[in-house]
Amino acid sequence: MPLLVIPAIDIKEGKCVRLRQGRMDEETVFSDDPAAMAERWVKAGTRRLHIVDLDGARAGMPANASVIRAITRAFPDVPVQVGGGIRDEDTIQAYLEAGVSYVILGTKAVTAPHFVSDACAEFLGHIIVGLDAKDGQVAIDGWSKLSGHDVIDLAKKYQDHGIEAIVYTDIGRDGMMTGVNIDATVKLAEAISIPVIASGGIRGLDDIRQLCSVVDSGIIAAITGRAIYDGSLDLAQAQKLADELG
Repeated sequence: MPLLVIPAIDIKEGKCVRLRQGRMDEETVFSDDPAAMAERWVKAGTRRLHIVDLDGARAGMPANASVIRAITRAFPDVPVQVGGGIRDEDTIQAYLEAGVSYVILGTKAVTAPHFVSDACAEFLGHIIVGLDAKDGQVAIDGWSKLSGHDVIDLAKKYQDHGIEAIVYTDIGRDGMMTGVNIDATVKLAEAISIPVIASGGIRGLDDIRQLCSVVDSGIIAAITGRAIYDGSLDLAQAQKLADELG
C-alpha cells in the first residue's frame, strides 16, 4: 500500500492555525475559515483529513465541534480523523454521528488505558490513539504536561485492543520544518503490530521519499501541516510521489 499523505487542519478559536512545538502562544493563523481550507486540500486530491481541536485538547472537551461538523457535512466522501478533547464515549458517539470516520484518543488513552479497550469494543474500526512524545516521553493535556510514560511501552499496551492506528508525533519537531524523526518512528512501528501514522516535522518531498522507503516497518501514513501551508510541500505532488514509490 502506498503511503497516505494527510493534511492537518488545526483549529483554534474557530480559525485554522499552525503552532510551533504545540505552544499555544506561537501560532500562525492561515485561515479564518477551516472549511474553506478543507476544500483546498480536497481539491488537491487528499484521501483523508486530520483535524485537531486545539482548544478542546486544552479544555478536555470539544470546543470547535460545530466547525468540524461543517467540514464533514461539506465533504461526506472524504474520511476525517479528529483529535482534541475526546475523553468520553458520548463525545465519540457524537463525532461519529456527525460523519467523522476516526476519533483520536490522546490524553485519556494515556491516563486511562482501559478506556481505549472500552471504546474499541463499542466503536470498533473507528479508534486511533495519538501518542505525542518529547524525548521519548508521552505528553498529555494538549502537550502541556509530560506523563512519564515511554512511548513504546505504552503503545504495546494497546496491542490487542483493536485500534486502527497510532499517530506518533515528535513534539520537538512539530511545526519546526526540521524533518521527520524517521528513526524514532520506525523504532515504534517495528516494536508493535499496530499501523503507525507519522507526524511532526515534514518539510518537503525528501521526507515523503524517506517515509516511503520504510513503509515495510508498519508506517501507513504521514500527517503534514506547516509544510503545505508555507508552500514548501505540494500536497498533490506528495501523494503522487507516494503512489509511485508505493
